[in-house]
Amino acid sequence: PRLSGSRGQHRTEALMATVYIGVGSNQEPRRHVRSALAALAARFGPLRVSPVYAGAAVGGDGPEYLNLVVGCESEEPPEAVAAALKAIERAHGRGATQALCPLDLDLLLYGDLVLETPTLRLPRPDIDRYAFVLRPLAELAPQARHPLSGKSFAELWADFPAADQPLQSVEIELP
Repeated sequence: PRLSGSRGQHRTEALMATVYIGVGSNQEPRRHVRSALAALAARFGPLRVSPVYAGAAVGGDGPEYLNLVVGCESEEPPEAVAAALKAIERAHGRGATQALCPLDLDLLLYGDLVLETPTLRLPRPDIDRYAFVLRPLAELAPQARHPLSGKSFAELWADFPAADQPLQSVEIELP
């Protein structure tokens, strides 16, 4: 929040931030991705949606994931956005540990905010580590810049060793 006021009086004004959210599922992924997009739109308003990609599960066995990135605007603080994402995950049956993941929602970026708390890191470190995050983000917001490196997401994707993490474009009917 921004503080403003005069004569010693301060009030908090909400700032509108562009938010990017990673969406993934490997359990009935088409159904859960569509449902997640509907829930995100109901919670945050109009969404910008990247193409959808299929890729192998990272860090474990299990069916391949469908992944995409959505962008929206929010006046809520980043902690509230992250809490809303966790609530949507739980509503879709997400548990603490399971090989099958009905829904994984990750707050990737909140404007150009750099934040590190015990429960939230922004920008999310996964952005430039995983093709399933960077490629759809680069397609959705190619000119946007990573808050730490200053490089555009298109530049980061161009430099990414994509052959090491193959993705396949997937057509699904979105809400």
